Amino acid sequence: MEQSYRKRRIFLTALFLIAVMGLLLLYRGPNHISFWLKHRLQLPVACGQLLGLQFIAEKMNLTEVECRESGIWTIRSNGRLGNQMGEYATLYALAKLTGNQAYIMQEMNAWLSPIFRINLPVLNNYIIDEVPWRDFELHDWMSEEYKHIEGKYVRFTGYPNSWTFYHHIREEILREFTFHDFIRDEANKYLEEIKGSRKNAIFIGVHVRRGDYIKVMPNIWKGVVADKTYLEKAMGYFHSKYQEPIFVVTSNGIEWCKKNIDASRGDVYFSGDGVESSPGKDFALLAHCNHTIMTIGTFGYWAGYLAGGETIYLTNFTLPDSPFLKLFHYDAAFLPQWIGIPADLSPLRIDLPWK
Repeated sequence: MEQSYRKRRIFLTALFLIAVMGLLLLYRGPNHISFWLKHRLQLPVACGQLLGLQFIAEKMNLTEVECRESGIWTIRSNGRLGNQMGEYATLYALAKLTGNQAYIMQEMNAWLSPIFRINLPVLNNYIIDEVPWRDFELHDWMSEEYKHIEGKYVRFTGYPNSWTFYHHIREEILREFTFHDFIRDEANKYLEEIKGSRKNAIFIGVHVRRGDYIKVMPNIWKGVVADKTYLEKAMGYFHSKYQEPIFVVTSNGIEWCKKNIDASRGDVYFSGDGVESSPGKDFALLAHCNHTIMTIGTFGYWAGYLAGGETIYLTNFTLPDSPFLKLFHYDAAFLPQWIGIPADLSPLRIDLPWK
């Protein structure tokens, strides 16, 4: 009798819950059900089911309770590959610093997971609007206040990329940005082919950012992009230092590069395809070189960061009154050991030769 009563009670409870969820589904949608279950009933639902996350608890080594209590820290997905990497690394570092669980949005996952073996779990889009976010805007360098951010549901905004956020955990960041084997193998195969019979070959990745920056820098930021003279100086540095340097050039303006970079020595290879929507091949080539010449932009920065070795960058590329300097600090943007070559700002005062 008692067993029959218990079964009936369980059945009625289940029926009630089904009815409630049906009403919620009808009026509020499936995303509201997850939060109602969590905040009203406190049912022991696994994190992956509760929050709609592509989450593997065993991989993260978290119990259900730990997962619920860790909250959700994420960051808006802005920009292309270099921006995405900066945002990912910043989120990873800040969440680790404050003991919170980081999640990335599906847009960021779509940029990064085809190239790297990233490990942060992914938020499903259908719950984004239901989370009681605390939006927190980040500027592009680490600040003391960022060590004390409070909130279980924090969503960062901005375009953070500075090494000051994450360089103290460099090895962890490099592990997150480990290339998939097929991408690594393709890059190494290409480098081996162009090496040929050179016994002392040293690969120098050269990234020349052009594209939209040709107009954006002078017209909006009172700045310049890298010119022919800068590239000659940067390449000359490696020519004087190594017996057999090989320059691997990638760019979203490869035709300009072919006209302005001296390839007469036979040590310059114009590589990659420059396709900004699928930049994995170009980026992998640069990151597997020994050293780096970058111009401006986060794509070249991350190529240098992953490659290690020496990195030469364009510095002082804006006028002193540029509004860009309110968002960007040179000392926070480039590692102290990197080598800066000052830009020629004279085109800003005369005709712009790249127009």
